[in-house]
This record gives sequence, C-alpha cells and structure tokens, in this order.
Amino acid sequence: MMKFRLFTISILAILACATAVAQNSDQRHITPVRPSTNTTLRPAKGTKEEVVQDYLKGDTTAARDRLRKDSLKRVYPRYPLLTDVTVGVNLLDPVLKIFGQKYCSFDVSATLNMWNRLQPVLELGVGYAHETPDDMNFTYKGKLSPYVRLGANYNMMFKSDPRYQVGLGFRLGYSTFKYDVTNITQRSDYWGEHYTYDIKGESSHALWGEFLAGLRVNLWRNISAGWQVKYQGIFNYKKNANTRPWYVPGFGPRDRKWAFTFSVYYTIPLSLDKWPKKESKDKGTAGAGGTTPGGTVIGAAK
Repeated sequence: MMKFRLFTISILAILACATAVAQNSDQRHITPVRPSTNTTLRPAKGTKEEVVQDYLKGDTTAARDRLRKDSLKRVYPRYPLLTDVTVGVNLLDPVLKIFGQKYCSFDVSATLNMWNRLQPVLELGVGYAHETPDDMNFTYKGKLSPYVRLGANYNMMFKSDPRYQVGLGFRLGYSTFKYDVTNITQRSDYWGEHYTYDIKGESSHALWGEFLAGLRVNLWRNISAGWQVKYQGIFNYKKNANTRPWYVPGFGPRDRKWAFTFSVYYTIPLSLDKWPKKESKDKGTAGAGGTTPGGTVIGAAK
C-alpha cells in the first residue's frame, strides 16, 4: 500500500513539472523579452503634459477627451469676451466732395469686438449741404450740424482672424440741424412775372434706420480698410410750415434709400494673451510622432 502511494505521488510530481515547463516554453515563444523594446513609448513632442500623464496612467478615455477638446479649439477658435477695439474714419464723402458732390458727411466710429462676433458700434459726425437740386426751384443750404448713429455688427467670419471680417449690421441714427432755403423762384400766372424769396433759419430733427453689409481687410499691421453698403429709411422728421428738409446730416438726401461708405480703421487688440495661439503646420497631424484625428498618440520620442 505504501509503495502504491509513493508511485502515485511520483507520477503527479512528474506531470506538474512537465506542465510548468510547457507553459513557460509557450510564453517565451509568444512574447520574447528584448532589451531594446522594454521601454515606455512617450507621445510626440508638443503633446500636452496632461494628455501624456493620462496615457501613462492607462486612462485613455480622459486622454482622448482632452485631445478632442484641443482639436475643436484648433478648428473653432474661442476668442475672449473683449477681443479688440477699432476706430475708423469714413473717407468716401470727403473724396466725393472733392469731385463735385454738393453735400458731405464726415464721421468717425468706435467698434468694440466681443468674442470676435458681436460688435457694438458708435458713430459720431457732422454734415452739411449746399445744393440746387435738379428740376427744383430753390437752393438748399444745410448748416454744419452733428449726428450720431448707434448699432451693432455681427461678424460672419468669427472663426477666422479678426483682421478679416464680413459683417451684417444695423444702425439707428439721429440728427438735429438747421437749414436755409434760398433763391426760391415762383411764377405768377396772374401777373406773368417771376419773383424770388428766401426762407432762413429753419430747424428740424430726424430719426432713421439703416441695414448694412460690410467687408473689412487688413492692409498693414493694425491698419485695415472696409466697405459698407446700406439700405436706409427715415422713420420720422420735423416738417415746418413752409419747408421740408432736403438733406439730413448723417443720412444724406431725404429720399435716398441706398448709401455706401469707405473707411480706414486702426485696431487695438485686447486680451492678446488669451487669443488662440497659431499652431505650427506639423503640430497635431497624424504621422510619425504626431496624433491621429481620433486623439490616439502614436510614435515615440527618441
């Protein structure tokens, strides 16, 4: 009986040893240990340290989420609340005045750019006129008078560089002014004669609105130029007993519906350190030592 037990134990020990040797042999065959590959591969240079640490800890979900947010920032840059302030000068009317236009408005503007999207605008200026309208029997002299326009633009290119913009906007304008109507010529059918007279010292005010579309491009450093086309209409104006204003400072001739401006601007950046940083061309692209669009780190730094 004793001999049988010893024999059984010997057989079991031999089988256990054989099994261990076979498992060890299979393991070495599948994953041989090579000193050259027994190192930790690090992500490409330029990858954020938070992403690197997440990968080294094995938290690939968090790492991919960080990379996704970073890639969205590159595609859709988020500008700060106060992006920049721009001052501008309208030059079109003064230039047209040189070429013979009989009325002129001169204004300056201040624009606050918020998130590179919404842009409140304040425009202040003065205007005057000295014109004898075609087919009219009078000369209109609008005295130099102030006006103000208040409104906002919406930058359609808010994902791009703030120096280049395509915008839609509106303005609400108001002016109070004085004018003279002189050389009024009338014909008397009874006497068959012509006579002239003047009406001076008339005063009025006007409220109007404008819808506009504009384009602005960078010229050099912080200097840019822009064009605007406006569709406008007067909401209300003061009518006098004998006259009506032919010209409204800041609006133009009373019956005009379309207007154009050309302005030169100077931009003062705000919170420049918070603006999206320009990425290098090889950063964040797939390839040796880069990242895939899905956020997986590949390659190794040597």
